[in-house]
Amino acid sequence: IVVPAALALIFALLFIMFGSLRLSALIFVNVPFAATGGVLALWLRGLPFSISAAVGFIALFGIAVLNGVVLVSYIVEQRLAGKDPMAAAREAAMIRLRPVLMTATVASLGFLPMAVSTSAGAEVQRPLATVVIGGLVTATMLTLLVLPSLYPWIAGRGGKGQQEKPADTVRLRAAE
Repeated sequence: IVVPAALALIFALLFIMFGSLRLSALIFVNVPFAATGGVLALWLRGLPFSISAAVGFIALFGIAVLNGVVLVSYIVEQRLAGKDPMAAAREAAMIRLRPVLMTATVASLGFLPMAVSTSAGAEVQRPLATVVIGGLVTATMLTLLVLPSLYPWIAGRGGKGQQEKPADTVRLRAAE
């Protein structure tokens, strides 16, 4: 019950921040990709799903969503400056590459000693760290490759031709 509650809280906070279900959902797409990487990492290392792994998933979801917020916030900023959705997404992917990679790398390196530890208590630490490291690999790829590709479609450029509502971008600016 804790993990679904954390996911609901994360989505609610995204909605409060962006004021848009579309942008919140776009960022929230990171969560299943992160979960896939976390589960795959547990399976590859032969570790069981445990309470500490569940805590790792909660931490992972927070970091994965943070990376999405970094990227989408810049896209929104570029849209406010008058760029079209495709150009804004492309520029955001290039400009925010370093911050997203640094966040994921620093988090992964911070958890690395826990992931390889063999000392007392390591059986509790290993699943948590493994989940975070494995999930960050897939979530970072999604943030840098898939989110910029989905944004123009979400903004109304790809399917139905609807334009993004000004409230989607103005609310973020007011929060700053």
